[in-house]
Amino acid sequence: MSSVLHPAAPGQDPSVQQSMQQPSRIASDYRPISSHLAITPPVSVVIPAMNEAENLPYVFKTLPDWIHEVVLVDGNSSDNTVQVARELWPDIKVVKQVGKGKGDALISGFAACTGDIIVMVDADGSADGNEIVSYVSALVSGADFAKGSRFANGGGTDDMTPIRKLGNWVLCAVVNRKFGARYTDLCYGYNAFWKHCLDRITLDCTGFEIETLMNIRVVKAGLRVQEVPSHEYLRIHGVSNLRAVHDGLRVLKVILKEKRVSRAARRRPAAAPSVHIPRGETS
Repeated sequence: MSSVLHPAAPGQDPSVQQSMQQPSRIASDYRPISSHLAITPPVSVVIPAMNEAENLPYVFKTLPDWIHEVVLVDGNSSDNTVQVARELWPDIKVVKQVGKGKGDALISGFAACTGDIIVMVDADGSADGNEIVSYVSALVSGADFAKGSRFANGGGTDDMTPIRKLGNWVLCAVVNRKFGARYTDLCYGYNAFWKHCLDRITLDCTGFEIETLMNIRVVKAGLRVQEVPSHEYLRIHGVSNLRAVHDGLRVLKVILKEKRVSRAARRRPAAAPSVHIPRGETS
């Protein structure tokens, strides 16, 4: 399947233009993004959620209608999160989370995706779904992993205290130094990647630190990373489960562990990469 952006003539439907250029292709293969662009790779959006019923209307309102599927990973919500999600997006795929942490939720969601591209979106309303086109554009232009950054030129955040900004900066600097990365942001969950990247990395952590683990392992795997400027908004309803000091220490532990693994790997023949993905119950 082709994975490029196709420009359309002004006023012309992208799928019509493409079908004229390649009569053998079916027009429905192309999902219009705007009057000027269409994409071919199917995009799956993974949303881990636990008791986010009040926030989901804001999340789904910004999701583009051209995405292939939405996968909601329900962390055993006690409210009507699943019901609201199904009302907002009737074709949604609901996965019962395996485990308890965000890492567990994302791993379960990734396993249920059928799209060529996977986008990670938080359920608290802090992410703007309209930015997905920027992530997809980065991927179809050659990147393997499109990493959202609140501190790249054009990005921003309304939801970070000074201590969290400092911690993020320090941890980001450590990763850059130890793994040769060039990140401007580290602990941010709005990212996208080609699904085949999961064959090159191993996802085996349970909590918020999964974002850092992914950022490290895509660099170690030699995958092409492009940062995408992103704006993080305030959580709309509810209270975040993030604990700055506790989760910061877990992130640091992951960084140090990955460095030890890298050193050990240099002393022995390289093993074949693998991906560990437990599957949740899908409905």
